Amino acid sequence: MADMSGSTAFWYASRATGIVALLLLTAVFVLGILVNRQGRLPGLPRFAVTSLHRNFSLLAMAFIAVHVLTAVLDTYVSIPLAAGVIPFASGYERLWLSLGAISFDLMIAMIVTSLLRSHLNRVLWRAIHLLAYVSWPVAFVHSIGASKDLREGWLLFLTVGCALLVAGAAGFRLAHAAREVPRAARVATVFAEHTASDARSTRRTKQNEETVSR
Repeated sequence: MADMSGSTAFWYASRATGIVALLLLTAVFVLGILVNRQGRLPGLPRFAVTSLHRNFSLLAMAFIAVHVLTAVLDTYVSIPLAAGVIPFASGYERLWLSLGAISFDLMIAMIVTSLLRSHLNRVLWRAIHLLAYVSWPVAFVHSIGASKDLREGWLLFLTVGCALLVAGAAGFRLAHAAREVPRAARVATVFAEHTASDARSTRRTKQNEETVSR
């Protein structure tokens, strides 16, 4: 009876930490999408955005680690600890657990490269960082496939809400990107604006001189 009680506790802990991890990953993903080229969000300085993104990422990693550990300790099914980071290492729900391992590995890559950003080539860092954004959709599919709880009741609404948040953030970023001037045309645009500003200034000066002479 004690063993059954302990197994049940691990089962609930695994499900609960998995849900919290999905929420935190959603926050990390949405922040990453909304951040502009200067690494800022409206109303927040760059250091605050960076700190917020990093802390959410580390917190998500902590919950994922507990999620994996409690799933391994749950004696109802046999899941090896290696399945948390190595795809197809588990015979139980192999596909869904493999997707979870892939998402976890991508999160680790994102955090490690972010911590080592000053020591990495910018192109390499950006490539790994962009690849890490695959972690959210992979984690989302893992959550839906591995947990029946997320397919019904209020947890279904929570899951749909996460998807809508990500879709809304992506739509906002794409709309913003469409309004941005292409990088190749920025110099010409700035030059044109500067020229127009000089022309307006010259006209105002001439008008002032004409007014004074009258």
